Order: sequence, then C-alpha cells, then structure tokens
Amino acid sequence: MPSMLDAVVVGAGPNGLTAAAELARRGFAVEVFEAAGTVGGGARTEELTLPGFRHDPCSAVHPLGIGSPAFAGMPLAAHGLEWLQPELALAHPFPDGSAAVLNGSVGESAMSLGAQDAGAYRRLVAPYLGHWDTLAQDFLRTPWDGLPRDPYRWVRFGLDALQPATLLSRRFRGEKARGLFAGLAAHAIAPVNGVATGGIALLFALAAHEKGWPMPRGGSQSISDALASYIREQGGTIRTGTEVKRLDELPPARAYIFDTSPTALARIAGLGRAYSGYRYGASCFKIDYALSGPVPWTAKEARRAGTVHIGPTAGEIDSALSAAVAGRDPRVPFLITAQPSLVDPSRAPEGRHVFWAYGHVPAGWEGDATDVIERQLERFAPGFRDLVLARAVAGPPQLAARNANYVGGDIACGAFSGFQTVIRPKLARVPYATAHPAVFLCSSATPPGPGVHGMSGHHAAKAVWRRLRAS
Repeated sequence: MPSMLDAVVVGAGPNGLTAAAELARRGFAVEVFEAAGTVGGGARTEELTLPGFRHDPCSAVHPLGIGSPAFAGMPLAAHGLEWLQPELALAHPFPDGSAAVLNGSVGESAMSLGAQDAGAYRRLVAPYLGHWDTLAQDFLRTPWDGLPRDPYRWVRFGLDALQPATLLSRRFRGEKARGLFAGLAAHAIAPVNGVATGGIALLFALAAHEKGWPMPRGGSQSISDALASYIREQGGTIRTGTEVKRLDELPPARAYIFDTSPTALARIAGLGRAYSGYRYGASCFKIDYALSGPVPWTAKEARRAGTVHIGPTAGEIDSALSAAVAGRDPRVPFLITAQPSLVDPSRAPEGRHVFWAYGHVPAGWEGDATDVIERQLERFAPGFRDLVLARAVAGPPQLAARNANYVGGDIACGAFSGFQTVIRPKLARVPYATAHPAVFLCSSATPPGPGVHGMSGHHAAKAVWRRLRAS
C-alpha cells in the first residue's frame, strides 16, 4: 500500500461505496471506513424478526437503482447483483376494491386510472418515453454541472418537474389519477403542494414504464455487497467496525470523502458551523413483518405488485404528509409498503412472507404508530393482523440509531422544501466540495438527493478526481 492514499471514504452506504468504486477503477488508491459491522448504510438486509425472514431495514425497492447511470457503468451483475421484477411495479388500491397500477405498459397503467384520465396520463408521459438514459443523466445531477445531454427534454421535463404535484395533477379529473400521483410525490417526504414534488412523481412513473421497480435477489444488501466486491477487485480496501470521530484518526490521504450527514461531516472535519443552516425533514415509522401468508389485499392488482401505496385520495395523502412536517401525531397515515417475497421466495421460509410498511411521523417522534398503521392496512387487506407472526418496529429514534445519516429519523438526510429542494447542502458551484480543500461530501444531502442510485457518490468522485489530477 502506498505511504499516502489517494482517497479515504468515510461511510459505506451506496454513495460512499460508489465514490470508492469510481476512484478505484481509475487507478486511485482508496480505503473505506465504516462504523457498522457490515457495508450497506440504507441498503442492508437483516433477520429482524424470526430466523429465515430476511428484511430490508430501509429501502427495498429500487427504481432509481436499476435506472442509475452510475450503477449501469459498473459490472455489478458479475459481482452478484440480480434484479427481480414484480408483475406490477406499483398498485394503488381504492376502497371499492379497484386499484390504479404502474408497470411497463403505459396503456394498461393509463386505463387503470379510468377512461376520463387515461388520455391525460398518456400525454403527460409521452414526451419522455424511450429517453430514460439521457433523462436520468440530466436529472440525477447538479443542474448547473455542464450542458444537458438532451437540452430539449431537460427543459421540458424541468417545466413539468418544478411544479407542485397538486398543480401538475390538475390535468386529471378523477380521484384515482390524482391519488396515484400524490402517492408517487409523497416519496419526497413533503406535502405534495410543495415545489418540485411533481417532478418526483413524474420521475417515479417514468421509471416504472422504462426500467421497472425491481428488488435485488437476496435483498438490498446485494447492491452493497456487489459494490464492495467490485471495489476490492479494483484494489480498494474496506474496513468495517471502525467509527471515525476526528479527521486525524484517518490515514494520510490526498482527499477525504464523507458519506455522512452534513452535521457529522462538520463535526468530524472541524468545519464549525459550515452547515448550520442545513435542515432535516420529517421521519417515518417503519414496521417489518414476518407473515404466515401473502397479504390479503381486497384489490387483486395489489396481490401482484412489488410496491403498494395506501392512501385513497390526494387530500388524505397530503394531510398525512403535512401533519408529519408540522409535528403532529399520525392519525390516518399514508403508507408505502413493499412485498419482496412475492418475487424472491428466498427471503422467507417456504409459504411464508416478508412485508414492510411505513408511514410518516414528525422528526424525533417517540410515539408508537403500530396501531394506526395496521388499522390502515386492514382497510385494504382485511384479516392482515391474523397473518402476523412477528414484527420489528422502528420509529425515528430507532432509525437514527441504526443509521447515523438519518438525523432525527429523516431517511432522506435533508428536508425536501424551499431552496433545499434543488440546492443541497448549500449554494455552491461544486456542492460536494467543502471549505477544506481535501474534504468532500457525497451523501444524499448532496445532489441529486436521496435514493439508492449512487449518483451523489458518482458526482463527488468526479469532483475528487478532477482535484487530484490537477494537483
């Protein structure tokens, strides 16, 4: 090993691992330090309930993972990553037993919204179909980082994307289309009348049509393990079980890259109040279930979907998100649920299933939302509670303890509101650089933001290798 490393990465989440891989494959000497006993960050898989039931403590479904330009540029399949596609990417059930769906067929998805809105939906997505590769590269980056690859669609998408979901969905007349769209926008963990929530909804819809909403065989840990394997193949080193509290605890290096919250970076690197204005957002209350059988959804479409959204109307969804952001206890939560064992039987013993659901709660909330979540599930899957063999519950304190980047339980590592919607972590030409010339930030607090796609790590690595080659 050289006397001085080219780069040290702190934090082995998807972005930290991607940054390390990008640098190692270009011949730089890289070492990764991770406080936990295994790599993964927000992409882990563990037995949280009963033996043989393998759960994803955070993310489970990865539309931006399979659609990531960074991941596509690495031979991750050769390192064990295999994507499994459910029959339907998403189902959004309604009280009458019907459901809106998203899958590879735009026509089928549009017709599930009802004849009155099928045409409007097709017209919304039509300009972008068949252009995912350039759209993803242009959207999943810092907006001012060079010219877009497809300027026409970048501008057109931007005009749609900057709108609140409530405004963009005014083209729909029925509650089904508006409910589906609000549910997609709710992945921002912000009220759906916020700026750019329309872009979140549109991006997830396009991903369903172009790439699907898949799950990795074996769980989300497979993404992290594939990245780690590739890093080692390229000569990089990974050290787990090593918490970093100060910059001088790390070996000498030309650059230090942090897959941490801005708060932790400032503390470790001695940057003072550099990120004192950075705001964290609302949190989640997540339950991982071991079930004796599949979820008994009333809507037949939900039985075939990898992801199911629970919140019948746009108004109900917005109320749930607004309550969480405003600090109010959840009453009727909007739920995002995932059914990994529908497509991957290896995740549970034969005939059994794993399932997770989360609703939104205030940051740092210490209450118990189990009952309100399960009452919401019973509305659309009567008899659900009878199938529960065991549950693992995680509110904001548990989420924050599990992953230090989830400050106050904020799984997005930063609020999606105001200027911070597009300017993260603060206004800068190179948002991955810091006041310290050798220190960089690559977590989801940087553009393009949250999600298991590695693009923050990819762009941070680009900033690092430009700096290293110039020095």
